[in-house]
Amino acid sequence: MENSIETVYFLENPEKKIIKFATGTQLRYEDVIKEVFGVACIHDLHMMIQFNKSFQTSICKSYGISENKITLDKIIRVASKADMLQLKKQLIEQQKNDMNALKLEEEFPLQRPFDSIIKLQEGIYQWDDTNFSYNAVTNGA
Repeated sequence: MENSIETVYFLENPEKKIIKFATGTQLRYEDVIKEVFGVACIHDLHMMIQFNKSFQTSICKSYGISENKITLDKIIRVASKADMLQLKKQLIEQQKNDMNALKLEEEFPLQRPFDSIIKLQEGIYQWDDTNFSYNAVTNGA
């Protein structure tokens, strides 16, 4: 079963002010890299980091680092629990805006953004429909 647990990644393009979450499968088989960075694949990102001056500058400003400290993991990394809380806030805000646009009074629960069990930096998490978030899975349970 562990082979089927999707890892969730955090992608950030500080130049275009784009933040996106994606699973490993989405990174491999969908155009997520192109959507966020405008290049076809992760290999092209290495060249973009090396030769695109405005992209380099935006990463340096965003992370407060010098050019020689830029690494791929600054812009693509395994998502953390804090990242997922940021995503939850964005989804709640988006849902409120959508409901206001539709003038709906009824509240709808948040939809699960990924598989019911995911892997983050801190470990394995499982979706909880009660509070619409991922909770850490403990080995002792």
